[in-house]
Amino acid sequence: MTTTTTTAVNPVLRVAPAAPAEAAAYFRANLVFHADVSDVAAALAAGGDPGFVVLDSRSTESWDQGHVPGAVHLPTALIPEQAEQLLDKSVPVVTYCWGPGCNGATRAALALAELGYQVKEMLGGFEYWAREGFEFETWQGRERRAADQLTAPADAEDCGC
Repeated sequence: MTTTTTTAVNPVLRVAPAAPAEAAAYFRANLVFHADVSDVAAALAAGGDPGFVVLDSRSTESWDQGHVPGAVHLPTALIPEQAEQLLDKSVPVVTYCWGPGCNGATRAALALAELGYQVKEMLGGFEYWAREGFEFETWQGRERRAADQLTAPADAEDCGC
């Protein structure tokens, strides 16, 4: 008598992980296209020229509610006609919009790439910039909120990632 054992595969492993070389290529490519708010903030805080410009692709009303200090304001719809007046094609651009639930930064990055700009998208957008406790500007001046402990370490300079 033969017994067959059926092993239930959990949802995580229902599709097997990629081979290590494939995974490395994928994650390397992901870093080519994305930067996180902590890395952008650290590069800007280091002083001097960070080697990139930050672009806020949201509306004027959104910009007025708060934006990354030093960012260029260029709503996505205006990129084709105004990018060349505001941006240097030799300087990489890091785009952002509201947050993870918004693809405005992705659309802005696409528009810029199609015009010949080097571009990355800032993961988390303005939402995570503010939630991680980084200073931001409004039409009333600069603000900083306490870091949300679900997005940033409570008692450390960085998350150690």
